[in-house]
Amino acid sequence: MTSSPIKLKQKLSPKAAAAKKRRDIAMAKTPVRKAKKAENQRLGQRSDSDLHHSGNTVKRVSIKNNRGNFGRGTKKEK
Repeated sequence: MTSSPIKLKQKLSPKAAAAKKRRDIAMAKTPVRKAKKAENQRLGQRSDSDLHHSGNTVKRVSIKNNRGNFGRGTKKEK
């Protein structure tokens, strides 16, 4: 059996991993990201659907549609 195509962890040096961790935490704590996280918590996530953010609106859509780019596929995104 071959290995999974999904890689869960990047192969980074300890120094690069520490720098990435600092960048990721800084990005997660920006006011915009905090507002989005709070909104998602208010709306609540369910196992049968995804929250689709488009512009200033948030819609609850099927997982298949949201992750498949609504029938257009993900490889054709620009």
